[in-house]
Amino acid sequence: MNRSPLILPSPALPARRRGLGLAVLSATAVALLGGRDALAAATKADARQHEADVRILNTALAAEYEAIAAYQVGAESGLLGSGALPLARQFQGHHKEHAQAIAAAVQKMGGTPAQAKAQYGFPTDRLKAEADVLRFAAGLERGAVSAYLGAVPLFADRNLAQVAASILGDEAMHWAVLRQALGEAPVPSAFMS
Repeated sequence: MNRSPLILPSPALPARRRGLGLAVLSATAVALLGGRDALAAATKADARQHEADVRILNTALAAEYEAIAAYQVGAESGLLGSGALPLARQFQGHHKEHAQAIAAAVQKMGGTPAQAKAQYGFPTDRLKAEADVLRFAAGLERGAVSAYLGAVPLFADRNLAQVAASILGDEAMHWAVLRQALGEAPVPSAFMS
């Protein structure tokens, strides 16, 4: 029996975002609501898994905040042309959506969402041309793909794993588009690692 938190989808969210819907009940709460005290007691052993899921989500949330800040640096650099600037803003918007959904999930799971840093140590001194900004963003997106790829199998809650996999797909598309904009092969290999 799956004893991980039950996530109830919100109809107001797009279908791919529903896995992090607005209402989260732990398996213990569901069991107690159903009058199954013995089942509720058994789910306490899953508390460590639940806490691990919150830690994984907060790590992802911190990375999303970093991406939001990085795209802001790129947008404000004055180095992005009329084709790349709207792309950077669009990708930043995706990261904002990811962060909002992840923060909401952490809160609904009883955790405290990670906060954005006041300042990030981006290598702005090396950003001299549009290609530098795009390469920097592509590197962050590639790192996000790897991070989500590693996180997906760690979730005890399959719904959270599914949402993380969906975000992973979005990050991979960002990486591919940025590589294409740099004149590089958008999908350099058949497998990600």
